[in-house]
Amino acid sequence: MKRMKATVSYDGTYFAGYQSQPNMRTVQAEIDKALVKLHKNPTSHAVASGRTDAGVHALGQVIHFDTPLDLGDRWLMALNVLLPKDIRITAIEQVSKDFHARYGAKGKTYRYKWSYGELQSPFERNFAVHLGRWNPDIERMNAGAAYLIGTHDFTSFCSAKTATSNKVRTIRKLTLERHHDELVLEVEGDGFLYNMVRTIAGALLAVGIGWDEPEDIQKILEAKDRQRAGKTAAAHGLYLLEVTY
Repeated sequence: MKRMKATVSYDGTYFAGYQSQPNMRTVQAEIDKALVKLHKNPTSHAVASGRTDAGVHALGQVIHFDTPLDLGDRWLMALNVLLPKDIRITAIEQVSKDFHARYGAKGKTYRYKWSYGELQSPFERNFAVHLGRWNPDIERMNAGAAYLIGTHDFTSFCSAKTATSNKVRTIRKLTLERHHDELVLEVEGDGFLYNMVRTIAGALLAVGIGWDEPEDIQKILEAKDRQRAGKTAAAHGLYLLEVTY
């Protein structure tokens, strides 16, 4: 048996998230279905670096699976022909047997996108959150973001449904920049809690449009109270950009 590591890109619009759920269309279920068909083995399955929520996209999700097959440079074609068009394996390689897509991950990078303009293109409605009449102050947002960089207890910035008791995480980089008609947030860290990036995006937007001050981000962080952080940003603006090992 060989262990394969694959990078997966998907449009999360029509999925109920990554993780398999009964009677729901999920990314995991579609990948496992392809592996079962390819291997003619009902126990074939993939392990991912982590789950994404309904509507969330990925450019660099990472999975691993074990296989007795030796397809060489035909792996991409063999898997992609079995997958729906809103999922694509973009890279694949054989790795050591001790590689683990989830437990071996050292960090992740996420991107969140808002779109400017009076009207949003119908072709972008599922891939960026429309700002409408808002024109947030990016300097204020970056000033607020600076309080989040480093190692902190992020209880205020994750869902109350978060299962893990340890809510300490390290954010290594957090930036906001305008690129043409989009406002783009990118955040890199050692790991992220349930809804953490979307909650950060919502809190920083509130700073950008003047509902909160940049220094309020530090107060929210120190409160360790989810209700202090305000509204969670919509799922369809979020992308899992990269997983590092």
